[in-house]
Amino acid sequence: MTQEVTAYIEALTLAWQAVICTQLRQIIHQAIPDVAERLQYKKPHYLKNGHYAAVIGTAKGWVTLTIFNATDLVAPDGFFEAGGDDKKTLKIREGQPLDGDLLSHFLQQAASTL
Repeated sequence: MTQEVTAYIEALTLAWQAVICTQLRQIIHQAIPDVAERLQYKKPHYLKNGHYAAVIGTAKGWVTLTIFNATDLVAPDGFFEAGGDDKKTLKIREGQPLDGDLLSHFLQQAASTL
């Protein structure tokens, strides 16, 4: 884990977003043990073997997790945002629970061929 990403999370002004970002960061590192993280385009990016695996982003009312190499992921209806072929985005709002096991499964599946 890099200090840049830690600083990004610590600088978030909404406490619930910092909690979600910290949880997502932990899930990513557990699901993809050899993942590298860096701050790019002012967002935490996660790479495996030099290829994008995931990115975390924040906006006024939500946190997003985008999973790359996600064409073959099969999720419950409405789990991911509509659109995106090779990447899938989950939008997390305040108070919404995270299914860490399901996210971990999706991350492992998507990163398995990187």
